Amino acid sequence: MKHAVLLIPFALAATVVAWQPAPDSMLTEWGEQVTPENAWREYPRPQMQRDQWTNLNGLWEYAVTKESDPARPSAPDGQILVPFAIESALSGVKRSFQPDDVLWYRRTFELEPRPGRRYLLNFEAVDYQCTVRVNHREVGRHTGGNLPFSLDITEAVTAGVNTVLVRVTDATDTAHQLHGKQRLDPKGIWYTPVSGIWQTVWLEEVPDFHVTGLKITPRIDGTIAIGIATAGRTPTPVLSSAIVSLGDKPVARASGSPNFIALEVPEPKLWSPDSPTLYNLRIQVGDDVVTSYVGIRETGRKQDAEGNWRLTLNGEEIFQFGTLDQGWWPDGLLTPPADAAMLGDIRFLKAAGFNTIRNHIKVKPRRYYLHCDQLGMLIWQDQVSAMADNPKWTRLRPNPETRVWPADDHAQFMAELQGMIDHLYNHPCIVQWVPFNEAWGQHQVMDVGRWVAAYDPTRLVNIASGGNWFPVGHIVDDHKYPHPGFDFASGAGGRFDGYVKVMGEFGGHGFPVEGHLWNPGARNWGYGGLPKDKDEWLERYRTSMQMLGELRKEGIAAGIYTQTTDVEGEINGLLTYDRKVPKVPAETLRAIHQEAGLCQ
Repeated sequence: MKHAVLLIPFALAATVVAWQPAPDSMLTEWGEQVTPENAWREYPRPQMQRDQWTNLNGLWEYAVTKESDPARPSAPDGQILVPFAIESALSGVKRSFQPDDVLWYRRTFELEPRPGRRYLLNFEAVDYQCTVRVNHREVGRHTGGNLPFSLDITEAVTAGVNTVLVRVTDATDTAHQLHGKQRLDPKGIWYTPVSGIWQTVWLEEVPDFHVTGLKITPRIDGTIAIGIATAGRTPTPVLSSAIVSLGDKPVARASGSPNFIALEVPEPKLWSPDSPTLYNLRIQVGDDVVTSYVGIRETGRKQDAEGNWRLTLNGEEIFQFGTLDQGWWPDGLLTPPADAAMLGDIRFLKAAGFNTIRNHIKVKPRRYYLHCDQLGMLIWQDQVSAMADNPKWTRLRPNPETRVWPADDHAQFMAELQGMIDHLYNHPCIVQWVPFNEAWGQHQVMDVGRWVAAYDPTRLVNIASGGNWFPVGHIVDDHKYPHPGFDFASGAGGRFDGYVKVMGEFGGHGFPVEGHLWNPGARNWGYGGLPKDKDEWLERYRTSMQMLGELRKEGIAAGIYTQTTDVEGEINGLLTYDRKVPKVPAETLRAIHQEAGLCQ
């Protein structure tokens, strides 16, 4: 497939200004290298790849109007670099977007449709509500700012030049909309919001009868169950087939119905942080061929000799030790400036001795999880939250409060929760689902927890990290700043019996690095106040790690330090916000962690 980079204006052509990052912005080293020609060129869906695809990232036209104005814009405001949100520096725009604004995108692509083929327009993420038209024909709508969606545009495209028009609204921190840590007034623990297209847009050619999704469930005995979702028509019945390979060597083959295949890998090499073995998959259904991969592993829990519940991977106890990761970038906001930038963060944490990352209140690009799969980094995956009618925050204490959301809002919450689990299910790196954080938007907690545990029995459920704890799922999770400490007393009477105890957040020791602050004039802060110098900061960090090591001996099964990087006014990261300065070398961190008994 081919596409043109020519943009058709909304009406009259606007004056074209060469793209550049918004001036006076903090840039990472990867952001400094971004151009309209190289912005996010990687294949965006590594768990289900095809050969025929076209990347639609690059310069699009954009305009902003008001919802009170029903007319489409008469002319573009300028050009915006997709996939970066309008508020970001790398979009080239960097302007605020209000709840009563409407954001319009427009671009063209060239296509020569082939008989018996269908054409899918894929959006990896658009925040928050959007309507998509191709050649003036509406082809779909989507609600939810964090998950990918695909639209069949076959009936709308024509030979030659085709036009895509996207209309977006985003209320951000109002009502029950799931927005995570975005705020229209960012300060403290809240950050600059993200609106509109913020991940890759791409076009895909598929057979008329084609695969739309895979659900890959491995067991450590080597069995692999593959559920296959399909769409389209086929004139004759079709079979499916699958080949599992280790490197280039096939190790298992099987065939089945169009919707299910079972395989068995002999003498399986198990996936773990120390040995992140991935098997390649080739799946064919009729004329459609997709490639994927699988890591053979199982998560669980068991009691140790003292009766404490511990986390397990492949039946063996593992202390899950990691960082809280906000996933924000100074130049791209929720969009990393490049694929290599995400990889850099993960490699630093791995070198520092961490084996876990808690993805905090956001869903990252799919390739992030690919890198965690390849490098052997465990993931606790948070559901994106709202801040609607929060109950009183009582943490682990008895008789906690919850709320009941309006039926439509709860249904949307559950749709996005299910969508996230379906979206990320195949990644071996993910070992926990975290439906709620603290008391943020906590509602119908028992119902939500039971549903998640039943929907995905292959992973553990941490119902409310640091929040109002209810006896559902598998984990009881406490937060304490700056130094770690667990509220064992609230488990009196056996309330915590049968649950794994973890420290879901602690630390947050802040240290400013001159020349690498988002806003030098702001209140740049960390938990427990700022130290007088770097030596004091490092000593505070060492003390927290030693305390976590002692808590491990008392039955704590995991610890999550706040946090990977500085984020805007929060300067409690191990890396500066621009990722240009590690506040302490990774090897020094590993030595501190080893001394505390937290890693090898």
